[in-house]
Amino acid sequence: MLPLWVPGMAVGMVSLHLLQKLFFPYLWQDLRDLLQAMGHGLSAAVRRLRGQLPTVLDRFVMLAQEQPHKPFLIYDGCVHTYQEVDRRSNQVAQVFLHQGGLKKRDTVALLMTNEPDFIHVWFGLAKLGCVVAFLNFTIRSKSLLHCISNCEPKLLVVGADMLGTLKEILPSLQKDIDVWVVTKDSTLPSVHTLLDKLEDASEDPVPVHLHCDNDLKSSVLYIFTSGTTGLPKAAVITNLQVLNAAGGLCAFGATKNDIIYITLPLYHGSAALVGICGCIELGATCVLRKKFSASNFWNDCKKYNVTLIQYIGELCRYLCNQPVKEGEKDHKVRLAIGNGIRSDVWREFLDRFGNIKICEFYGTTEGNMSFLNHAGKIGAIGRTNFFHKLFSPSDLIKYDFQKDEPFRNKHGWCEKVKKGEAGLLISKVNTKNPFFGYAGNKRETEKKLLRDVFKKGDLYLNSGDLLVQDQENFLYFWDRIGDTFRWKGENVSTAEVSDIVGMLDFIQDTNVYGVLVPDHEGKAGMVAFTLKPNKTLNLEQIYEQVVTCLPSYACPLFLRLQETMEMTGTLKQQKFRLVGEGFNPSVITDPLYFFDSSKKSYVPLTKELHAKILSGQMKL
Repeated sequence: MLPLWVPGMAVGMVSLHLLQKLFFPYLWQDLRDLLQAMGHGLSAAVRRLRGQLPTVLDRFVMLAQEQPHKPFLIYDGCVHTYQEVDRRSNQVAQVFLHQGGLKKRDTVALLMTNEPDFIHVWFGLAKLGCVVAFLNFTIRSKSLLHCISNCEPKLLVVGADMLGTLKEILPSLQKDIDVWVVTKDSTLPSVHTLLDKLEDASEDPVPVHLHCDNDLKSSVLYIFTSGTTGLPKAAVITNLQVLNAAGGLCAFGATKNDIIYITLPLYHGSAALVGICGCIELGATCVLRKKFSASNFWNDCKKYNVTLIQYIGELCRYLCNQPVKEGEKDHKVRLAIGNGIRSDVWREFLDRFGNIKICEFYGTTEGNMSFLNHAGKIGAIGRTNFFHKLFSPSDLIKYDFQKDEPFRNKHGWCEKVKKGEAGLLISKVNTKNPFFGYAGNKRETEKKLLRDVFKKGDLYLNSGDLLVQDQENFLYFWDRIGDTFRWKGENVSTAEVSDIVGMLDFIQDTNVYGVLVPDHEGKAGMVAFTLKPNKTLNLEQIYEQVVTCLPSYACPLFLRLQETMEMTGTLKQQKFRLVGEGFNPSVITDPLYFFDSSKKSYVPLTKELHAKILSGQMKL
């Protein structure tokens, strides 16, 4: 017979389990994440005590010895093993060491598209201890020259398919910058060629002391922000940030047996740090594509037995917009890791393409913290908890949209928002969570910092993003500060307007922003959009949709019909030029329309109507 206390203990255990499920449903997940992070940190600390800095480059060199014949990179059907990439990058290092005159801490700018030689050059320069600046290959002219001068490189390395861009800027390029092109020959003046020199270069590794570093906070990369609201800035990326980003795939359950598909541009942190460096951290295989192709995406996944895909921005929606085909669930993809997927697209993606775990995360290129959505909660960008705040303190604070700055009370302190309210995400800056800022731009670095937030002397990083936290501590993206505009005394969320207009079956893409109207406070809403193929524009239906689903102040006053939607290289919508052009039909050649409540429809915005709006004859 069982002792009397046994049944009581059993009941108590069951009760505790039920209470945990009811009030702390994510407790075990939180503890697992904590132990995983602590284990990662402890391992790094032990290696540092042994005099070994655990950099991703060192990890790659080790893997090239341990698994030399395992495919590291698959590009256009060609396989490049760990050993082959290691040896090729050794050759690059030898050429630049002996013929390029490079030394440790020199900066080299890299202007290349997705290709194996991007990796070879990057790793080769890293083996010399150089800081590599990834240039956005979609920008041109003054913006590109701005980026190059911003990072002050000793060398500029240009890919074979970027020679046209090089020709444009070469006459204006600083004379003290040596230019190398990844070709065997060149007719351009004062330009060095790389491929011919690689043929005779040694495959032996360069001396380890050239890149050996005892400081995790040493700069290794410059990655430029997208520049959707102005000229790009070079975010300083250190060994510490590379290691943190490289652990992202592992954190979501990826293993060395995964095959990772990368279609995002390598100049972006998601592809380079989370993708390539994450692949190295796992010891896995990466399939690299020149550029994203919605029509070839799933064919590639099937061809190369891809198990993990990366996404950003609108990539998943582009896939959902493709014509439906048979066998769309006939693939081996099990994980999709990235950020920026909308809730409606999330649901459609899962329904259409099968049992794929969407692993949404939040992080910025220059930021000092991140959030992960382990639970797969649709719409959430991540989740915070007690342990997360303990090691990476962050808060959501009130924002003053009228002044376009964080709200401060009569005592001068910022205030936290309540759960369910949108607030500006800020993260504490300290020795454990440093902010390294932007290269050659102290003013922009200082602008990102908030001082004396909750008490005298504290320091926080301004993310520039407005988030909402629910009762379960899941976080949701609400908007960017620059994209949130105020109209008629109210705050308008561009994401909300975009979702409502995008529900119409003839709308393909939407881009929502605010435009200045003379003699009016704030900004009036405007939607640039494209139509789906073979669909007809219905202005009355758009009017009915926004009036029915949006508050009156959020109804966009202007529409702009475009043939194609302008995007940045990282698949984010380009708004800067659109905002600048406003709603002037004398400047804009695209069809424009105005919200006419008297006709219960949008009507063509003529020059005469535009003049009435400016003069105040047309009431807004």
